[in-house]
Amino acid sequence: MAQSKHIDKVLDRHSDETIANNRLRLKTSINVIRWLAFQACSFRGDDESPGSLNRENFIELIKLLASCNQNVNNVLENAPGNAQYISPGVQKDILHIFARKVRAIIREEIGDSKFCIIIDEARDESKREQMSVVLRFVDKHGCVQERFFDLIHVSDTCSLTLKTEISSVLSRHNLDVQNLRGQGYDGASNMRGEWNGLQALFLKDCPFAYYIHCLAHRLQLALVSAAKEVCYVHQFFSKLTLIVNVVTVSPKRHDQLRVAQANNVANLIANDQIVTGSGLNQIGTLQRARDTRWGSHLNSVRNLLCMFDATCEVLEKTTEEGNFSTRGDASAAYDAITSFEFVFVLHLMRNILEVSHDLCQALQRKNQDILNALTLVSTTKTLIQRMRESSWEAFIKEVILFCEKHEVEVPDMNALHIPRRGRTRKIVDQISVEHHYRVNLFLAVIDTQLQELNGRFNDNMVELLTLSSTLDPRDNYKFFSVNKVCELVERFYPGYFNDQEKFYIRMQAQHYELDVPNHAELTNLCTISELCQGLTKTGKSLTYPLIDRLIRLDSVIPKHKPCSFFYERCRHNQEPNPSRQRYYLIFSLAHVLSPEVAPRDVEVHTGERPEAHSQRVAPSGGTASSPPAQPACGLFDVFIVQDKGVNSVSPLIRPSPCGSS
Repeated sequence: MAQSKHIDKVLDRHSDETIANNRLRLKTSINVIRWLAFQACSFRGDDESPGSLNRENFIELIKLLASCNQNVNNVLENAPGNAQYISPGVQKDILHIFARKVRAIIREEIGDSKFCIIIDEARDESKREQMSVVLRFVDKHGCVQERFFDLIHVSDTCSLTLKTEISSVLSRHNLDVQNLRGQGYDGASNMRGEWNGLQALFLKDCPFAYYIHCLAHRLQLALVSAAKEVCYVHQFFSKLTLIVNVVTVSPKRHDQLRVAQANNVANLIANDQIVTGSGLNQIGTLQRARDTRWGSHLNSVRNLLCMFDATCEVLEKTTEEGNFSTRGDASAAYDAITSFEFVFVLHLMRNILEVSHDLCQALQRKNQDILNALTLVSTTKTLIQRMRESSWEAFIKEVILFCEKHEVEVPDMNALHIPRRGRTRKIVDQISVEHHYRVNLFLAVIDTQLQELNGRFNDNMVELLTLSSTLDPRDNYKFFSVNKVCELVERFYPGYFNDQEKFYIRMQAQHYELDVPNHAELTNLCTISELCQGLTKTGKSLTYPLIDRLIRLDSVIPKHKPCSFFYERCRHNQEPNPSRQRYYLIFSLAHVLSPEVAPRDVEVHTGERPEAHSQRVAPSGGTASSPPAQPACGLFDVFIVQDKGVNSVSPLIRPSPCGSS
């Protein structure tokens, strides 16, 4: 018998062909999964049966690749049932492997550097509480990085549960809590509590893990949440939401609103009551006020004031022409908008929100100038205090003129104030209507705002951010101060500098002050992150190691809103299906990484044959045994994948030379 026809040779040829086909099928699935994950697309759908006209993204993309490549098409068509590599189980395995590879790269980036954790919770469509974990750190090149690291389901949101889960993630990836430099959370009591909050629990383990609450979020809470503590303002925002919903939820009423506003603008122009010009008198619409959208409350109030007549006209027409339920909502909204109390609070909130608008914009800038922002905090409080002391007469006159112009009934200010659902004989305090609006609304709202501004922008962290501004390189380092550098070290970083280094840093800061601002490559810098990169690039980080250490420690703290682009997508783009959502979110952490960092060599296995052990590819690109390492070829080096859909193990898939299939 010919040597080539021996049974062992035939089996070897058949085995090699099977391995090549398996590798091609698996590579196709991996490429599809990688593309879908990077594009943030869902994988599966409701009907993936062979008879379905649309088998959803994963299967349809597999079919598309097969139609463009005859080899792939032939291999996929002849695939055995236990080696198709398209089941949900295989998809999840590959996603988990990608996630592990990306987390390993992020962990390698962090190294032994100090880092900050940024945490937030959000509930998905399945009512499961999900906690997002973002790590902020300075890499070896001096670049400040924010990496989405994990998404964890938590049974409850108490501080101890959150700390246990976060500590578990950190320990699982060998991240020492003692290297924790900062904490970025929202202002909920379970997060910011001084005794039992999450930040307090971590401070017990690491006393220099300072808690930073986003300054823009602080302002939002101070100006909106605090205002709602006054019951009249809380009722106002509820009525405002009802009015906006009734008018804008229907396309028909929305069109009626625009037509009514256009007619009003035309009449005002005809009577020479408003000026005309490019960009003026635009026909807008009403806007909802949302607690998570900075500035939306001011826009909502402004738009309603501009479109007051048109809104009343649409509501009045709806009460006559709408269906039964719509007429009821429209009637309630019309009664609310035409009441003096509503108009009063509408003008009051407009004035307060306009005073704080510049501060709101300053606190949202990514390159935040903390000194100017805190100056705006001071001027905002001064203007609100001035409004409290001397603007009542002008304010009430403005409100009354508005009511007379728009035919809103104005109560007698000297009459006895009678609370709703009450009788005169039951009133203990005999107060006038004017006293009620001035004390119970005007002064109460302003006092609440001042109290919140004083409380939320007068803490230890604001002092830390103020001292940190001395490292700001803008305007040729005009904020740099040797004394403030030493004070910053003494007050907030005593554990990172020994006594000898605290002595030497003053002299090093003096040399730094004379040298760095005159260096050609270190001028015209705008952020501390750019300065950190510049010191590393020019070698000044070795010349001034103590200053470089201080800058890196300070850079870890998030001074702007502590959310990266993907972090926001995690919170607001959650899919209804919890399993799809979880794997979309877990793998999409690769979305925040550059293509160079994204995993290229993937090892998929749930078990391996003994003979495959010597062939296993090491992470460096070579083999795990003694043969010399080969350069990474950029292909997916894969072993065995267990297809959970058919509960079987596919044939061995050995690594191939670079460029082969």
